[in-house]
Amino acid sequence: SKETREAIKKESVEGTMKGENWIKAAGWNGIVIGECSSKKQYEGKSLEEILKEQNRFDEPYEGFFDWLLEIEGNATMVIFVMDENDVRTVMSSPLSSIISDSWATAPSAGGKPHPRVYGTFPRVLGKYVREEKFLTLQDAIRKMTSLPAGKLGLQDRGIIKEGFWADIVVFDPDRIKDKATYSDPHQYPEGINYVIVNGQVVVENGRLTGARPGRVLRRC
Repeated sequence: SKETREAIKKESVEGTMKGENWIKAAGWNGIVIGECSSKKQYEGKSLEEILKEQNRFDEPYEGFFDWLLEIEGNATMVIFVMDENDVRTVMSSPLSSIISDSWATAPSAGGKPHPRVYGTFPRVLGKYVREEKFLTLQDAIRKMTSLPAGKLGLQDRGIIKEGFWADIVVFDPDRIKDKATYSDPHQYPEGINYVIVNGQVVVENGRLTGARPGRVLRRC
């Protein structure tokens, strides 16, 4: 309704909206559509680009509401609100873990998900460890393995030790790097030779073996 639209717009503009106000935080150009299954033409475009293409950017909120109705509210988004200095500050803390904040996918999937889906850990090892030497290799690996495993209370995981579950990644520290980009995110990283999950090889010489030994940990 008109009243609902006005209420949402008012809360967004004034910053009184309960919860996350991404339009105020990132702006119309800082919100990019990741996946829109019903309207593929919008994937990879910012809200500003979409509204300008529709000649609706003069009244962006009204254009946005109509666009949401057009796609039936079915879309994912990538939001540009991070600051590199903040990332480094948090990363340098001995208490911080490195996570992807994402989900499992594959090149056969659709849309344009955030590049972190494919490249989080290789990016840290390639950019922040090898190239910039911001983190030591040992500290980076700790932040990816034993530290989060300990925080989550995962039993017999997180370190290489006799009797523990063998979850191991074998990579080349001189070659590892992420390849995923915002425009072409469905790309596996370089430099990962082997991946072992629960003692079984799932990646061999950089290729998937087809083995699926992973399992859900319901009680840690």
